Amino acid sequence: MKIALMDSGIGLLPAAAAVRRLRPDADLVLSWDPDGMPWGPRTPQDITQRALDVAEAAAAHGPDVLIVACNTASVHSLPQMRARFEPDLPIIGTVPAIKPAAAGGGHVAIWATPATTGSAYQRGLIEQFAAGATVTEVACPGLADAIHHADEAAVEAAIASAAARTPEDVTTVVLGCTNYELVGERIRAAVQRPDRPPLALHGSAGAVAAQALRRIGAEPAPHAVADTTLTVLLSGHEATLPDTALSYAEGRFLRSVSPVR
Repeated sequence: MKIALMDSGIGLLPAAAAVRRLRPDADLVLSWDPDGMPWGPRTPQDITQRALDVAEAAAAHGPDVLIVACNTASVHSLPQMRARFEPDLPIIGTVPAIKPAAAGGGHVAIWATPATTGSAYQRGLIEQFAAGATVTEVACPGLADAIHHADEAAVEAAIASAAARTPEDVTTVVLGCTNYELVGERIRAAVQRPDRPPLALHGSAGAVAAQALRRIGAEPAPHAVADTTLTVLLSGHEATLPDTALSYAEGRFLRSVSPVR
């Protein structure tokens, strides 16, 4: 079994780690675009072209399924990607976890990139799954880029800025960018109010990994023997996991359980 994941940057690490935990016997292909990231500030047309290029690089390695581990690319590019690759290569998009967040009740904040915040796609998800809930969209300019570069000062500043624009009565935060899952606990600490119940965080990595397995008719097998490879593609070129990826627990986990081919 071979599962590919793509993103503009290291936001694919949480979903890749989730896949590895569900199927330690699956080969992984990680394809991202360090030459063009961040995608958030780009036009929808530019995002789509770059997403197709990154997907082509992954598809050349013959995966059974491709996870688009990027909310921004999923918002703007899924129809074009499915038209290009399916049915031969199933495409799994990443949707902000608005439905389970709204089901919990309370005031929901959706942290996302400027390209995703306010998009017709996200607004449609809110109308479909959170019509009866109080929802605040919080744009987080610079946060995804800071996480990708493991720039601690920039991460702290971007989180503090977004937290300051998050209403105090929020009970749930949707991490609407896959990069944000790498710093989820720091986001929780910034938004949590001392006199409020524990804040709920909703990411998408686990659900996306499970959906990829379902799409190809595979079951989770977390105890399977891990004798697999990890292929890393940086703007189409084979490489090793960059140091920035190893700044996060998910990157270190992937390196520890699979040799990079």
